[in-house]
Amino acid sequence: MLGIGKKDRELDAAVKELAKADTLAFGGVGIASTLLPETEAFRHVERALDEHPEARKKVDWLLKHGSPAGRAYAATLLDRVDAEAGRAAWKRLRDDEREFTTFSGCVMGRATLREYATERLAGN
Repeated sequence: MLGIGKKDRELDAAVKELAKADTLAFGGVGIASTLLPETEAFRHVERALDEHPEARKKVDWLLKHGSPAGRAYAATLLDRVDAEAGRAAWKRLRDDEREFTTFSGCVMGRATLREYATERLAGN
């Protein structure tokens, strides 16, 4: 039973990391291709969705209570496990004007949830 408790704590820690995230990055960033803590947390939650019965509830919580980047991570996670739920999440986020930082490799940018959700809904 100790292993289950450890997995719960690790999942909770990953969700908390995403909830406060200010940057959205799905791979390494910068010249050194460094993984950000939020990227590692995203990957942990993504794996947990297949293995941990509480993970989906935690992603739903993140969608409601996370930072703008945290909400984008949550919608992305939902999109990967349940396309209909993901689409519904992106629709809910497309009216949110709050900004966050994005990274794609070495390229840093800024986006609002509205812009990011609109792109996701358009299939980009």
